[in-house]
Amino acid sequence: MRSFVPVIRKGMIALLSSVVLLPFALAATKAPNIVLMVADDHGREVFGAYGNKVIRTPHLDQLAVEGARFNNAYGTTASCSASRSVLLTGLHNHKNGQYGHEHGYHHFRTFNDIKSLPVRLSEAGYRTARVGKYHIGPAAVYKFDKVLNDFKGTNDDGSRNTIGMAHAAKKFISAKTDKPFFLYVATNDPHRDHSFNTLGDNTFGNKRDNGEGMARLDYKPEEVEVPDYLPDTPETRRELTELYQSVSRVDDTAGELVKQLKEAGVYDNTLFIYLSDNGTAMPGAKTTIYEPGVKLPLIVRLPEAYEFSSGKVLDEMVSWPDITPTILDVAGVKYSQQDFHGRSFKGVIQGKANTKEWNEVYGSHTFHEITMYYPMRMVRKGKYKLIWNIASGLDYPFASDLFISSTWQSAINRNLNKFGARTLDAYIHRPKFELYNVEIDPAEGNNLADNADYQAIKQELMTKLKAFQEHTEDPWVVKWNYE
Repeated sequence: MRSFVPVIRKGMIALLSSVVLLPFALAATKAPNIVLMVADDHGREVFGAYGNKVIRTPHLDQLAVEGARFNNAYGTTASCSASRSVLLTGLHNHKNGQYGHEHGYHHFRTFNDIKSLPVRLSEAGYRTARVGKYHIGPAAVYKFDKVLNDFKGTNDDGSRNTIGMAHAAKKFISAKTDKPFFLYVATNDPHRDHSFNTLGDNTFGNKRDNGEGMARLDYKPEEVEVPDYLPDTPETRRELTELYQSVSRVDDTAGELVKQLKEAGVYDNTLFIYLSDNGTAMPGAKTTIYEPGVKLPLIVRLPEAYEFSSGKVLDEMVSWPDITPTILDVAGVKYSQQDFHGRSFKGVIQGKANTKEWNEVYGSHTFHEITMYYPMRMVRKGKYKLIWNIASGLDYPFASDLFISSTWQSAINRNLNKFGARTLDAYIHRPKFELYNVEIDPAEGNNLADNADYQAIKQELMTKLKAFQEHTEDPWVVKWNYE
């Protein structure tokens, strides 16, 4: 089973537990620097390298040309805090304890005994720093040496000065020291800007000029591409226009970071990873484990010391629990495979992995806000995807920013029957199981769960899902027996 059966099947747990990964020590090469850039709600449908011909993302597209673009990269949950906890621990959120948003009034927090990526790298001799959105806790678990907040933003907390975050990292990147660095850059864009909140007229925070040279592009509603999970209404197009602008700001930030790395002379020896925590802040994407919510952009550029072919497009399935072990692998830091639910995909980028062993991914979503209890578990194997809606008897809950979006409000006010590939009623009232052939039905509109011809596939995926939950100590596994 993806994430753990390959290890068990080969009987290598004991061996992997004692592996010391020191490629750079052996090669007498400096340990690489690491930049992990995480955008907030950047769906792959608004990304040039992933096929959008209208959006302008030249810096991110160039990063894809120089590195590798993953075509089947999955977040495990479509919620900010929970997803970031997975990225920085290598553990699904039902195991690390970050079930949902970290805000004080939600109070979801990672367990105190979890050792996070920045702590592991710090112990290995790395300088660590973060800039931008944090949104996980407690601070002792996700401890960084430095918090880079020397910049002003359009909001009081600086959160909308996306490119200012890159400028704030300049001293850290260019510091004269032999120690490698780990820089965690987490933009608040293209997440909606709640300072504009009015019911049915919520924006993505792109209307203020922060004076930092952000992109000011004139996208037009009539030219944007409306993805298949949204209705094509004037309100949707207006919101997408605003979203495009916010994504362009994120692209500027990536370009500024690359510029600083090159000016400091460290770009060639830097691992640069770009991804999003979850899908776009639109109904049908964020907070769901449908494809737009969890199938996300992932661009990885390895340091020059590693041999790999640039511009690769990889179809192997990877997911966010794989990020921490991959970074540790590239950094040459000792770790035990048993510490993580994921595994390193460095070999996938280098063409040294068995493709057949990278054909499954799992998802685990339980909360977004504390009022949004709707546990879902997901497995995708090959072209088939099974979703278990554990709370299917409940109405599907809305995140506050999605409910007030003009896209959703316009669907209600216009009395639309369809919202993407499903009806509005089907979006809110979901069956216990959903089974899709995402190869021929990428919009996930034809549920095969009750189709007699697919019962063997459904049973196989149900068995895999339960085994995954048992292996990862998912508290919700008891629902198989009691409901």
